This record gives sequence, structure tokens and C-alpha cells, in this order.
Amino acid sequence: MEKVSDYFGCMVFDDRVMKATLSAKVYQSLKRTMDEGVRLDPGVADAVAAAMKDWAVAHGATHYTHWFQPLTGVTAEKHDSFISPSPDGGVIMEFSGKELIKGEPDASSFPSGGLRATFEARGYTAWDPTSYAFIKGKTLCIPTAFCSYGGEALDKKTPLLRSMEALNKQALRILRLFGNDSVKCVRTSVGPEQEYFLITKEMYDQRPDLRFTGRTLFGARSPKGQEMDDHYFGVIKPRVAAYMEELNHELWKLGILAKTEHNEVAPAQHELAPIYTTTNIATDHNQLTMEIMQKVAAKHGLVCLLHEKPFAGVNGSGKHNNWSISTDSGVNLLSPGETPYENAQFLLFLCAVIKAVDDYQDLLRISVATAGNDHRLGANEAPPAVVSIFLGDELNAVLEALETGAPYSGTEKTQMKLGVSVLPRFNRDTTDRNRTSPFAFTGNKFEFRMLGSSNSIACANIMLNSAVAESLKIYADRLEKAEDFETALHDMICKTIKDHKHIIFNGNGYDDTWIKEATENRGLLNYRTTPDCMPHLLDKKNVDMLTSHKVFSETELKSRCDIMLENYCKAVLIEANTMIDMARTQIAPAIEEYTLKLAQTAAAKKALDVSLGCGYESGLVKKLSGLTDRIAVKVTELEDAVTALHTAEDIIEESYAIRDTLLPKMGELRLACDEAETMTAKDYWPFPTYGDLLFGVR
Repeated sequence: MEKVSDYFGCMVFDDRVMKATLSAKVYQSLKRTMDEGVRLDPGVADAVAAAMKDWAVAHGATHYTHWFQPLTGVTAEKHDSFISPSPDGGVIMEFSGKELIKGEPDASSFPSGGLRATFEARGYTAWDPTSYAFIKGKTLCIPTAFCSYGGEALDKKTPLLRSMEALNKQALRILRLFGNDSVKCVRTSVGPEQEYFLITKEMYDQRPDLRFTGRTLFGARSPKGQEMDDHYFGVIKPRVAAYMEELNHELWKLGILAKTEHNEVAPAQHELAPIYTTTNIATDHNQLTMEIMQKVAAKHGLVCLLHEKPFAGVNGSGKHNNWSISTDSGVNLLSPGETPYENAQFLLFLCAVIKAVDDYQDLLRISVATAGNDHRLGANEAPPAVVSIFLGDELNAVLEALETGAPYSGTEKTQMKLGVSVLPRFNRDTTDRNRTSPFAFTGNKFEFRMLGSSNSIACANIMLNSAVAESLKIYADRLEKAEDFETALHDMICKTIKDHKHIIFNGNGYDDTWIKEATENRGLLNYRTTPDCMPHLLDKKNVDMLTSHKVFSETELKSRCDIMLENYCKAVLIEANTMIDMARTQIAPAIEEYTLKLAQTAAAKKALDVSLGCGYESGLVKKLSGLTDRIAVKVTELEDAVTALHTAEDIIEESYAIRDTLLPKMGELRLACDEAETMTAKDYWPFPTYGDLLFGVR
């Protein structure tokens, strides 16, 4: 049997392959670029390209592509073959350093928020040497950044790399103040847990809403949902287990550290979690993971749904972004150690994160804002839209002691005794976990739980990296000028705790009283929808911070605000038009056909015997006829609401109209159709029901 260690990363041009195929000089030069951020030596590119091509061809590749992440939320690629004509009429396989370093996709056909006009087509992709190239199918995929002819970032990778550089620069300043001169680089690391649903392809094909929008726009609740809590961590069904086995195999070949798999809370819902790695590589890997999930599902007659809320009434899907900071020597700067109260370096980095999350709550909320995620945040399966931090009892006690000057005695280790002699005894963690918190400390990292399952993790990590870089910059500016470093450090930590402790909440985030306390007593933000939060991307404090660290230009920020709002509007409009079409051409005719059948049955019973009752049929006919009329009215109202959007003067006004008018009209139409579904015989209903979809994979 083939061992995982024998094929793991076999389709990746990774460090092992580079060592074996590059000269020592070229390898060392490339490694300095990858590990220390040294500018790439152009002379290295030709040698790397030749080795990369030979390796790829030996593994069956015939083409190469610059693989990039435009502002569509998915990846993009244009394939070119390695072949070049030879004088004898044949071909040779070539790939130059120039082709490795630079590509030229059409920049006018991707979302640009006005940065590119239709006639301004030229754009560039630039090789990202910090992320390994890989083979997918018969194509060598080269991770790249994507920019316009004018140099503006048109992708998610470029600002992410900029944010990592910004944090690295400021973190090194802090470490130097602590006397650490040996660290060359500070990186953030991420491990994104990925939730998803699996349904059968046969049923998916019968649902226009799933095919066009990724979620069900209609559907009465199944008699059984997740009430029994029997799916979570339950026995994995054979068909799903076979899917997971092949998925792992494909991911491992690409060097993706898929680690954990299990059933999630809702029926048909599952989760995959990787070991965390450097943020830009983790981002590439997560984009690949989502793509491969869907491809492997198709091979098993399944469809992988990545929408945040594909089914009403059961849990939606998120993506938990486990984020930490480490040095190139492997030291985790968010590890408290055995005595966190005395670990000043840890406390300063911890305070930097607390300050960043409080100062830039709005940016963190914006970074996860999509039409799909709006359905999920604030429900009882996801954190609320209010951003807060969970630290746990131990760290909370440490910070309280520092703020008040009270002595800190530490937290005693508690041994778990389960009352059975054969079971092992072990020390309990010093703090519990809080699954209701949007931003929770989990031992040596923070878990940002607000991301939606279809989101790229780039956006959240761009904002998180940038905000923490800003906190560290403020600290470094002050500490570098301090006459007494120890006193200034202590005072700064205490001031941060005092100024920002209102963002810390260790209680139940699902409790309605928390939302009231957060907004009314603590002054925290509650942006419930994408239209609520997205315009705040252009608030002066956000623009100033992001431009000062050179993560975005002001022009790039304006373009992204427009793009995200436009994506929101387009997504909901597609849903509205799909609802109109389904209700008018499928649902209403199905109800009318069943109503006619009932009426005919009632008439036949009455003709047979005047004394024979037909109250059931007559009553149902009356109810269904009323619902049919109501559906017709609601379809017309929804159509009118769609038409009215054309009068909006700008994208912000359009998004407000969608939030305030269109979505409520969609809800009213769904309510009428779902009620009719519960009264219509199954043989007449045109779509697979929730019961079919959620329990159809056996």
C-alpha cells in the first residue's frame, strides 16, 4: 500500500525538488528571497524556469499557467503550452525566466472598480516566489500576483503580501527593543477550517436555485433537522468517507496539510481542517482546497456546497481562521509560556492584537462581508456581527492584575478525574473555549470565526495583519524614544488594557442581552449587513492606516468598496430573478395542477353520493387557491422591486434598496411558497425537498 509520506507533495515544486534540481548558488539566492524577503535576482529566473519546466514535463505537464486570485473570489488561469517550433518541423519544450516572471492576462475583463476601462486591457501577473508552483492535471501552475498596467493591485494576493511585509517590519522593531537581533523575519501563520455540505448531483440538478445561486431560495423545513445533535462527530457514511479519502489523497499530492475531517452539526454538513502554515501559502492552499472539494465531489456523484447558508433552519457553513505570529526561528509570539504574567514580550504582542481588533472592528467586519455571510452572522451557528475578543479566565486574570496593580497568584493546574480508575488522568487547560466569540484566543493563536465558507481568507488576513502592524508601529514609536524601556513598556501595556478592555467578552455571544450591552454600554459596532459596513472601508482612519503601511492605495480602496458592493447587489439580484422564475414557471403551475386534482376528486365524490363528504378536498382547494393568488401578488411585488433598483443613483443606494426592500420581498414570496409546499402532494412538487437534500447521501 502506498504510504502518504511517499507521495505527499509529489506535485509541488517544493524545497526538496529545488535542492535536487537547482545549483547551490541559485538555490541559496532563491531561498533568501523566500525566507528573508530579499529582492529576486533576475539572473536566477532562467535557471529556476528551466528546472521547473523539466520537472513539470517529467510529471506529465504539457502547459503552464500563471495562477492568480482576481477580485471575483475564485482563481483564474490561462494555459500556454511549453512547445516551440524547431527548424526540422517538430517542436521543442521551452520555458524561459521571462515567462516565469511575467504574464499578460486581460485586465479589463475582471472586476476593477473603475481602475480599468474596457478598452484598457493590459494587465500583468508577477511570479510569487514565496509560494511553491504545483501541477494540476497536465498544467504547471505558478502562483502570481495580478496588477493593472498602472500598477494597481487587481487581486487578493498582492495586498496580502504587502500586509505581511508591514507586520514583519513593525514586529522586528519590537523584537529589537527586547534585545532580539537574530530574528530575520516575522510571519503570520493561518489554518483555515473549512465547512461544507454534500448533496447528490441528481437532486442538485433538479434545483435551479442551487445551480444559479448556491443556496436554496425555497424549501419547507424537514420533519427532522439537527435537533437530535446526532450528526455532529457522528459515524461518517461510507459514500462520504470515500469522498473524504480521495479528497485527502488529492490535497496531499499538492502539499496541502489536510489534517482533520468530521461531520458537522447540520445533516449533510462536514468540515476539513489543515495544519496551519504561512499566511500567503495557506491562502493559496485554501483556494485550491475549495476547488478540489468540488471536483472530487463530482467524481462521486455529489455536489459540494460552499455557500454560507444553503439551507434555512439548519446551521450554515463558516471558515475559522486560526491566526498566529511566529519568527523565522520558530518562536510563536502569541504563546504565553508557563508564566504569562511575567512574559512581557508576549503581553505586548497580545495587547497589540487587542488594540488592533478594537480600533479596527469595522475592517474585520468588512473583511467577511458578503451576501451569503449576511444570512449566517448573528444566527445561532455563527458569531454575531458584533466583533469582540475572548481571552479566557487565565489571561483575563493576568490583564486585570496588571491594570489594577494587584498581585497575581497564577492559575492552579486542575487534574481531570473522571471517576474510572482505568482512564488516564491529565491536566485541564487553564481556560475553556468559546464557540460564540468572533475572535477567540485558543492557547497560542486567535481563532477569527466570522469568515464565510466561500470567502477567500486573504481579505480577513489583510485587515488583521495591517491592524496589528499599526498597533506595533505605535508601540515601537513610543518605546524607541523612552528613557526607561521597562517603565514605558509596563505603562503602555496597562494603558492598552484600560483603553481597550471593553472589546473583551468571555460570555455567551448568542445572548440577546450581549448585543444590547455591546452596542449601548460598550460602544461596539453592530454592522448586520454588507451595505451597513462596506462604505466604512473609506472612513478616514481606515484609509490613513492602510495607505500608511502601503497595503492599499486610496484608489485601490475605492475600487474594492465598489467591487464588493457590486458583488453583493449582483448576487442578490440573481437570487431574486431566480425566485421569480421558479415561482412563476414551476411552483405556481405545480400548485394549480394539484389544486385541480383535488377539485376533481371533490366533484367526483359529490357526484357519487350527495351525502358523501368532501370537506378535506374543498378546504385544501380553498387554502391552495388563496396561496396561489398570494404567490402571484408576491411575484409581481418582487418584480417591481427589482425594476425599481434601476433608479438608484449609485451602488451604495442600490445596496440599501436591496437590503431594505428587495430582501424583505424575497422573504415574503418564500414564506408563501414554503407554506404551499407543506400542503402539496410530494408527487406534484417540482423540486427535491429539504428532507431529500439533507438526508439523500447514504
